[in-house]
Amino acid sequence: MSNVALFNNQLPDYLKEVELDEITKSLSGGENQIKRITLGNNKFVLKVNGTEISKTNNGKLEVVIINASKHISRTFYLKAYDPKDNTGAAPDCWSNDGERPDPSARDPQNATCMGCSQDIEGSGQGKTKACRKNRRVAVALASDLGGDVYQMTLQSKSIFYDMKSPGDLDHMPFNQYAKYVGSQGYNLNTLVTEMRFDEDSTVGKLFFRPVRFLEKDEWEQAKKMGDSPLAKSLITMTVAQTTSSKLAAPVAKVEASSEPAEVIPEPKKREEKKAEPVAKRDLKAVMSGWSTDEAE
Repeated sequence: MSNVALFNNQLPDYLKEVELDEITKSLSGGENQIKRITLGNNKFVLKVNGTEISKTNNGKLEVVIINASKHISRTFYLKAYDPKDNTGAAPDCWSNDGERPDPSARDPQNATCMGCSQDIEGSGQGKTKACRKNRRVAVALASDLGGDVYQMTLQSKSIFYDMKSPGDLDHMPFNQYAKYVGSQGYNLNTLVTEMRFDEDSTVGKLFFRPVRFLEKDEWEQAKKMGDSPLAKSLITMTVAQTTSSKLAAPVAKVEASSEPAEVIPEPKKREEKKAEPVAKRDLKAVMSGWSTDEAE
């Protein structure tokens, strides 16, 4: 039987529901295409291996968060950002767990992230920190659940910041959003999440809010995607090592990001004070209220 005849014949019934396993995907090149969602000028840009394939026509995108890194990662570059440099050089120092430099980091700046001179205000451009924090998440498009899995790298400005009002559920950073959903007794992968740009920010900063609960079959698909080796690999920071030699010495201050600097206050322990009890806002009631809003 020829190869063409084999694949043109009737597929056995027991194979009709079988999907490609991870080994076949890897060997056939299916896992070599890294799909990412990056932030453009008030637009979400979908890329495959760095090449733009699509983008939104507004500042909102609905996704299902199927997995996310448990730790805040860190990256530090000795050189200032050069928009003409397309080499994609690896960070000089980086951490996957946010506690200490990765063993493969070519120029660790300190034994631990805490107490590092690159993690203090003013070590970067202006009042910013030279070492930048980020969190990786794996998402699926709500309109194509069961399709591609995309990697997103959320910068500190979208992870945590001081909210004008703790009860403002329309303007939650990622960490606050995750805590809110969890406090209601739900998992992130049970919801369609809306990501949208902060129109008052000069750099890409995102807000998160829940849109609707998934149907049972959607939720089962989201769980399956989140447990896949692909999704797990997308939330783990790995940095390809370059063959170039180390720079002679670290510079005092660098611009460690391709984006305009913005001072992002990290969570601070507030002074404890007595406050009037606030009624817990139910997630279902919140989304019910949003469903009647007019489109922006």
